[in-house]
Amino acid sequence: MVAGRLSALRLRIENAERDPAHVRIVAVTKGFDESTPAAALAVGLVDVGENYADELIAKASSERAPEVVTWHMLGSIQRRKTKALASVVGCWQTLSRTEEVESLARHAPGAQVFVQVETTGLPGRNGCDPRSTPGLVADALRAGLAVRGLMTIGPPDDPEGARRGFELVASLGQDLGLEELSMGMSDDLDIALRAGTTMLRVGRGLFGSRT
Repeated sequence: MVAGRLSALRLRIENAERDPAHVRIVAVTKGFDESTPAAALAVGLVDVGENYADELIAKASSERAPEVVTWHMLGSIQRRKTKALASVVGCWQTLSRTEEVESLARHAPGAQVFVQVETTGLPGRNGCDPRSTPGLVADALRAGLAVRGLMTIGPPDDPEGARRGFELVASLGQDLGLEELSMGMSDDLDIALRAGTTMLRVGRGLFGSRT
């Protein structure tokens, strides 16, 4: 089943006139059982993402956890959890505040990070304001973090809003000389592909509906 869904996903990438070899897929295992990371690896996906610190730690320490995947932290960075995650997480995708820069620099020096940009204006959303993004990127670099690119989450059920947000973040990334963009999930990945994303975060599109 996962192999078939992955083939369909790669076809969507091709239909967006993108080369699947140049678009990395992060398999999002949030809400799925501890066997799911191994299922991702079985079809060649070596990047696995989790939204919750405790769930990530549990899956990474499970007897069924594959040793060769890179774990991506996709949820808000909680400073009190950073130390516990530091030895497990290979990429932090949601850096959005100076306090998080300081925490990562202390507990995970040299960490691979994406700066999360909030473009929707929806209440409660994580991410820094687009106008603050250059400053936060500079802070992270000064702190010795490896800034790989920018990340954003589109608004639900709003294709036009998603397009505007993705294009804004892509423009910001280009201005800052950042090569990677983590944009697009199961419902809006086609829009993200057209906007230039280099990384998709996909859960349901690979593993089916969450129970």
